[in-house]
Formats: sequence, C-alpha cells, structure tokens
Amino acid sequence: METKKYFAPSEIVDVAIGAGIKKVSTPYLKEFMLAILAGVFIGFASEGSNMAAFNLLADPGTYGLGKCLAGAIFGTGLMLVIIAGAEMFTGQTLITAAVLDKKVRLSQMLVNWGLVWIGNLVGGVFLAYMMSQSGLFNSGDNLLGAMTIKIAVGKVTLPFMSAFFLGLMCNWLVCLAVWMAFAAKDITGKILAIFFPIWLFITSGFEHSVANMYYIPAGILAKANPKWVEVALAHGVTPEKLDALNWTSFFLNNELPVTLGNAVGGGLLVAAYYWFVYKSDFGKKEELKH
Repeated sequence: METKKYFAPSEIVDVAIGAGIKKVSTPYLKEFMLAILAGVFIGFASEGSNMAAFNLLADPGTYGLGKCLAGAIFGTGLMLVIIAGAEMFTGQTLITAAVLDKKVRLSQMLVNWGLVWIGNLVGGVFLAYMMSQSGLFNSGDNLLGAMTIKIAVGKVTLPFMSAFFLGLMCNWLVCLAVWMAFAAKDITGKILAIFFPIWLFITSGFEHSVANMYYIPAGILAKANPKWVEVALAHGVTPEKLDALNWTSFFLNNELPVTLGNAVGGGLLVAAYYWFVYKSDFGKKEELKH
C-alpha cells in the first residue's frame, strides 16, 4: 500500500504543536538570525511583485489585474521561508496551538514573537535600503519609485480598524498556507499549498506586517528622491499624504494595527480554532461520538 503523502486535518494540529515547541526552544541568536532572513525573503517577494505589476497598479482600470499578477509572484517569499528555512512573525502566531495544548508557556510564545518581529524588521528595512540604492526604482521612467511611494502612503493612511481587519484577513490566509504546508510531506506539496492562499491574499489587498516592513520603509526612503516624488504627485499622491509618510506613521498607523490583526487571524482563527475542533475536550468528545 502506498504511503500517504500528507497529514489529515486532525493530524496537522499535532504537527503545528511540535513546530511551536521547536520554535520556542531554538536559541535566541539562531532564531533572530533566521528572522532576519525571513524579513529579507519577504522583502524580495514584495519588491519583485511591485516590479512585475507597477504599470498595472498605476492605472485604475488595470489595478485588479496588477494585484493578481503581484500575488502570483509573492508566494515565492513564503516558499523561501518554509523550505529554505527562516522564521516569520505571521507564521509564529501558530505557536498558539502549543500554548493551548500546554506544551509551551504563554511567556515563551510572546518572547518568541517579539524576537522574530524585530528580526523581520531588520531584514525588511535592509532590503528596502538596498533597493533604494540600486537604481531599480528608476524603472518605467521613475514610475516604480513613484508607485513604491504611493503604496507606502496608502498603507500609513489607513484607518486603524481597517488596517486591523485587513491584517486579520491576511494572516488567516497566510497561516492557512503554512497549515497546509505542514500537511504536505514533500516539497511539491508544500509549494502548491503555499501558492494559492498567498496569491489570494495579495490579490485581495490584505495587510501583512512583515511585507510592510519592506513596502513602507522602501516608500520612506524613495520619498527622498525628487524625481520619484514628482511622478508620485502626478499619480494622485497629495502633498498632505506624502507628509504623512514617515517612520512614526509606519509604526503607529500601520505596523501596530496590522500586527494585532495578524496575531488574531493566525493565532485565533487558525491555530486556536483547529486546536478547539480537534484537541480540546469538546473536540475529543465529538470524535468519540463517531
């Protein structure tokens, strides 16, 4: 009989719990270094998706098509994180399953979240700086630089609750991608499990705290170039909104609500939800009935 190449839904919870135990047991320096890598990997996905779609995103008539194309590129970032090996805050929210199963302490999870979040930030800002110095933002007669600014402006001017719910829906999908990647026992299965939910999240326009560690710093750095600013102003960025793009708004207007939304989307609506269905006393009683 052929060996099953995937874990069933009820088995994925145990895989996730085991992964959570391993993550909080990793030495801090190693975890931090892997978190920097994840920030870079997701930064690569972010800049690549912008490069592919900036002309489409600049035109309201092709905006949805641009998001669809960007989504098809972006999944590469999570593939690098899962398969090559890195630690990303949004995926770390799944440690919640191990906390609920009493295999990991809440304090251990929160320390891990903080460490990985900071490492992701270092990686994302580092890649944003390299991109700002590379000359690539001159692409499309400076339109890529302009769209880099416009995308960042749009993110820091979101209302708090909009950013929160966009973050929640984002990580609901991202963590489902990770959850299904846990189910797959081979590389091909993991790639397919990751690709489609990530394509859906980017196409939908949701907010990812780690991706924004590239998108918004890249926009802030691009804002220093008058040529890119000029084209951004010609494409609907007002001077008032341009002034709103800064490091304070990056953290308070976007990262704060989006990070909170990401934590709820992954921690409660994926990890806690599935733990309750399959591992809680309720879940075990329901299983016995059948």
